[in-house]
Amino acid sequence: MKPIRLSILALALAGITSAHAGKTLDTIKQRDQIAVGVSTGVPGFSAADSQGRWTGLDVDIGKAVAAALLGDANKVKWVPLASQQRFTALQSGEVDVLSRNTTVTLTRDASMGLAFTAIAFYDGQGFMVPAKSKVKSAKQLKGATVCVQSGTTSEKNLADFSRINKLNLKPVVFDKFDAANAAYFAGRCQVYTTDTSGLASVRAKDAKDPKEHLILPELISKEPLGPLVRRGDDEWLAIVRWVVNGLIEAEENGITQANVDQLKADSTDPVVGRLLGKTEDTGKLLGLDRDWLARAIKAVGNYGEIYERNVGEKTPVGLARGKNRLWTDGGLHYALPLR
Repeated sequence: MKPIRLSILALALAGITSAHAGKTLDTIKQRDQIAVGVSTGVPGFSAADSQGRWTGLDVDIGKAVAAALLGDANKVKWVPLASQQRFTALQSGEVDVLSRNTTVTLTRDASMGLAFTAIAFYDGQGFMVPAKSKVKSAKQLKGATVCVQSGTTSEKNLADFSRINKLNLKPVVFDKFDAANAAYFAGRCQVYTTDTSGLASVRAKDAKDPKEHLILPELISKEPLGPLVRRGDDEWLAIVRWVVNGLIEAEENGITQANVDQLKADSTDPVVGRLLGKTEDTGKLLGLDRDWLARAIKAVGNYGEIYERNVGEKTPVGLARGKNRLWTDGGLHYALPLR
């Protein structure tokens, strides 16, 4: 009788898990809209223009998920969140997914009831100083005042770097990203620290002359950034994870926003056929239709297009691909196989 009882218990627990796993997905479908948590304004990643139109790399990921799941990249409610608000907003259900330049860490992944889905951007923390300071290395910053945002990995990394290198750095802490930016440019701090992508974004947006501010060469941390969802909501997690991977694999296979329809109709490449739902239906494994990835690519392009449009060297942010190149080009992006 013992094996029978154990089997019944296992089935009951499986049913509970399955019911819980679809809660967010059911809510999104009923609402016909995804609530996406974004930053309060980081150009190149998530920022609203004067018309209230949101753009950025993190924004495009949200749009891609909406296109894949709901058939329309515009079925998104953008919820701007300060660093201190972001995790609570996701935990409480105010947002369905956080696509907001957030670093994957053990503490966040294991103790907050949240789960990271994929890495969307490889970054590292750096320092920015006025060019007139003549500082060329972070090791020259002894005793300097440093603007930093509270509730971030940057705050902890700064303390570690200062202690290890005996620099006696003096943090000047601000609750909001914009407040830290303004304080640095007003001269309240000698140095500004955050992820290097954020430094480049701030310099492009707020500096009177970007050439007057130097991003120092040292990176003092690894900052892998990516979207996250509530833990235990496995179906929803899988959709977000595979949309991001699909955008990367689209770039690996030369599928772009401009050619996706033509390739879907004419390509005889079996990988392209599988990705675009022509020869295989991968969508059924995710509870989606077979055109899910084709729609996402049509809406925002592949990963490379998203990067170049929002933060690439021809944008005001002006970031080289660097670690965010594909693995075949010496970068770190490597799509999990969609098969």
